[in-house]
Amino acid sequence: MPAIVVLVKSVPDTWSTKALEPDYTIDRVNVDTVIDEINEYAVEQALRLREANPEAGYRVIALSVGPQSADAALRKAIAMGADDAVHVVDEALAGSDVLGTTWALTNAINTVEDVALIVAGDASSDGATGALPGILAEYRQVPALTYLREARVEGDAVVGVREDHRGTWELRASLPAVISVTDKADKPRFANFKGIMAAKKHEITVYNLAQIGVAPEQVGLAHSATVVTGAAQRPPREAGRTVRGDNAAAEVAQFLAEENLL
Repeated sequence: MPAIVVLVKSVPDTWSTKALEPDYTIDRVNVDTVIDEINEYAVEQALRLREANPEAGYRVIALSVGPQSADAALRKAIAMGADDAVHVVDEALAGSDVLGTTWALTNAINTVEDVALIVAGDASSDGATGALPGILAEYRQVPALTYLREARVEGDAVVGVREDHRGTWELRASLPAVISVTDKADKPRFANFKGIMAAKKHEITVYNLAQIGVAPEQVGLAHSATVVTGAAQRPPREAGRTVRGDNAAAEVAQFLAEENLL
C-alpha cells in the first residue's frame, strides 16, 4: 500500500514565554510544547488525499525528528486519523540546523515503504525559514509543490493550487513528490473521543540515528552548516505612516508599487 508521509513538529506553545539558550538555540525544556499549528493543516491535507482516493489505498504516516516531547504531537496526528507514526529521537540531533534536520528526515522517510507523497507545512512557527520542503525534495531528487492552499491526486501526479499576491496558480508534478501547505488550506478536523483513545494506546515506531543510517557528525549544533551568532529583542511596533492631501492616492500607489503589492 502506498504511503503519504506527513511531517510533524513539536514547538513551544504560542502562549509560552520563549527564551534562547546561551548558544542561541530555542529553550525547549522550560516551555510547554504542542504540535505546530501548520502541521495540523498538513495532517488534514494528507487525510483528505487519502479519503479522496480510496482506490489507491493510501496509508497516512506521521513522522517527526525531535525530542521525546514530539511524541505528543505524533499522537495528535494519530488522533486526527493518521494510520501510524515514526519518531526519530537521539541526543545528537540537538541544535541541528535545517540541513541536518532534513537529512535526518529523509533517512527516516526511507524506513517507510512505497512513499508516494510527503506533506509538510509551509514553515514552522519556531524556525520560520520555509526552506525544509525544498531541501527535502532536493535530497530525495523529487519535485516539490510549495505554499499550496489545496492539493489533489490525479493518476500518477499531484496537482496543487498556490495563491499569492499576484494571483492563483495551478501546479502539477509527477509522483513521488513533496508538497507544503499554508494555513489557507482546509481547516484541521477535531479529533473525536475514539481517535484520542486509540492514539493513547498506539505503538509508535521509534528509531535512533544509527537505525536510520545517519552519523552523529551529520547533525547537531556542532556540525551545522549555518550558525546563529547573535540575537536581539524585536523592537516595539511603531505607528504607521499617515497620508493626507491631494497627493494621497498617488503616494499610496507609489508605496504599494515599491513593496511589490500591486
